[in-house]
Amino acid sequence: MGTSITQDTKNILASIYQHGKVKRYMQFVFGCLLVALAFNLFFSPNDIVAGGVSGLSIILNYYFGIEPSIIILISNALLLLLSYFVLGKEVTKANLLGSILFPIFVNLTQHISTYISFQQSEMLLIAVFGGLLQGLGAGLIFKAGFSTGGTDILNMIVSKKFKMSMGNSMLCTDGLIVLAGFFVFGFNKLMYALIVLYIISVFTDRVILGISDSKAFYIITKDEKNVKDFVLNKMHHGVTVFEAYGGYESEKQNVLMCVIPTKDYYLLKEGIHRIDKQAFFVVTDAYQVFGGE
Repeated sequence: MGTSITQDTKNILASIYQHGKVKRYMQFVFGCLLVALAFNLFFSPNDIVAGGVSGLSIILNYYFGIEPSIIILISNALLLLLSYFVLGKEVTKANLLGSILFPIFVNLTQHISTYISFQQSEMLLIAVFGGLLQGLGAGLIFKAGFSTGGTDILNMIVSKKFKMSMGNSMLCTDGLIVLAGFFVFGFNKLMYALIVLYIISVFTDRVILGISDSKAFYIITKDEKNVKDFVLNKMHHGVTVFEAYGGYESEKQNVLMCVIPTKDYYLLKEGIHRIDKQAFFVVTDAYQVFGGE
């Protein structure tokens, strides 16, 4: 039974990777191009070090005059070699294509700033639009199931070897690169780099998850009957009931869960409050909703 289940799981994973393969590769290539354009249009000409191997290449280019694409390619090659011995063959294969394609696009677009220049623009606008463009590109890459290698590989290695979360390993590796940028280019550039990092993280998530058009309500109320009736018959949405226990008093209680369009958020919130002023509820974004009504 266990072997059969494992095999079925493998088949499902394989079918996921095969589904829409051409579209995924096109999305990945376009994402790499956008990240390379963000680097050459906004970050490299303005010495904004927003972490990653590309940020390191800006620092090394400043000191030694080596082309960023060469630094990125050599760094990625060394990290791939390290990945093979530390993380294994499969993980290395998953990062191989991005590690090669990204520096190629950086090289192909390195002179674009001579034709399209934003160096006379406000630095804040450069940081915002650079972050948006890279966030869009990174989101498309991750959504397609790929990576551009670089510090993504280093983060996995640090996470594995030092038994820390990916978030903490990213803080260590990318944080050190951003800190190095501060010592090289000063405090002002550090502030813009932090703005860029924030915009990239937010916009990448938006591209991967989409913009939430639904809200999920988790409701604990003493007037369960009327709240359910309001949701079912007045709001015309479904309700799921979970059995739960209070952590403090260990009392049994029900949790009502329903997912509604964002436009109905205010009506349901106010409706619950008017039925039971003491009701406790949590509202979260629901990015994708399948099935149900």
